[in-house]
Amino acid sequence: MKHLSITVKGKVQGVYFRASAKDVAVSLGLKGFVENQKDGSVYIEAEGLTEKLYQLVEWCKKGPARAIVDKVHILEGELKDFKTFEVRKKTIFGF
Repeated sequence: MKHLSITVKGKVQGVYFRASAKDVAVSLGLKGFVENQKDGSVYIEAEGLTEKLYQLVEWCKKGPARAIVDKVHILEGELKDFKTFEVRKKTIFGF
């Protein structure tokens, strides 16, 4: 088991990136979350088998059909023992 933090930059918000990433992660048996960031990027934390994590990373380099991915940044981290994979919604309004 391994933990990755993945930041995806480019045109990745408003193109169903989070929902698509969840579908891919679930199909790979990964646990964690995906959320939009205020700077326009998408942030993912995922845990699972190394091979499956890197399949997710490869998908992130392209994303869904309407996405334009400029950069994918990956960091390894400590396991957090996620139970599911979820889309986290953040509000830019603070409520």
